[in-house]
Amino acid sequence: MTAYTLGDVARICGVSPRRLRYWERTALVLASPRDGSRTAFDFRDLVSVRSLVGLLQGGLPLRRIRKGLDLVRERLPQVDSLAALRAWGSPPRVVVRCEGRLMEPDGQLLLDFHAAPAAAVAELPPAGEFSQRLALQWFERGCDLDGERASYAEAARAYERALELDPHFADAHCNLGAVRYNQSRRDDARRCFERTVALVPGHVEANLNLGALCEEDGRDERALGYYRAALESNPLLPDTHVSLALVYEKLGLRRTALAHWKRLLQLAPNGHWADVARRRLSSQPN
Repeated sequence: MTAYTLGDVARICGVSPRRLRYWERTALVLASPRDGSRTAFDFRDLVSVRSLVGLLQGGLPLRRIRKGLDLVRERLPQVDSLAALRAWGSPPRVVVRCEGRLMEPDGQLLLDFHAAPAAAVAELPPAGEFSQRLALQWFERGCDLDGERASYAEAARAYERALELDPHFADAHCNLGAVRYNQSRRDDARRCFERTVALVPGHVEANLNLGALCEEDGRDERALGYYRAALESNPLLPDTHVSLALVYEKLGLRRTALAHWKRLLQLAPNGHWADVARRRLSSQPN
């Protein structure tokens, strides 16, 4: 069965790798295990991601999709979760197609007529949960805006609003750092990335970004520590092996660098860095 990398799925489905990585980290989309420990996407996973993108394009907010998905996974485990969700009505609502029928995500609500008056009054979530939901909405808005220079400032405001609501939102700190770096505000970016790893020491993207900043400052040994932390958290990410190979070369540890070039080719045999890896390996004496 064909296995797809996160980059493959992002490209096919038209989403940013950063957003897809966040969806996977928060279990909105699930990748299938491979070879015991390796994780990749198969065709069924790809269909699920496409379904999620379609729901978003259909006008459903991510928070409503997530709530519906949680209910489906809990109440209807036999259903193929995301692929079964549909946008229905105007304004759109989440429904489930199961055995040719449309139903509410909990599988019961439409039939429970005697409870309709009570169901019409929704119980408010606890204050902390409500803040987290709002923070997630602002985070998603930031993700929509941070890909274009013209909207960097608006994206930063969205991430800052998310952090006002949830100061422990590690991904929001990291994404804000990326925006600040793109705005040439390196010190602010560094603080954001450092806050991220303080909250989540194994945060891959923040460790890679801190490593890159250290390399720019000529602190290669310090960069190596961040890259190793990223590798420990996710040994299957090709970008980490590229960063490690390059910094090991600068430190004069060519044999160790070659090991990472070899591992890169196993994980991602195509593309620019794969070509670089082959040139590095072919230049070595037998």
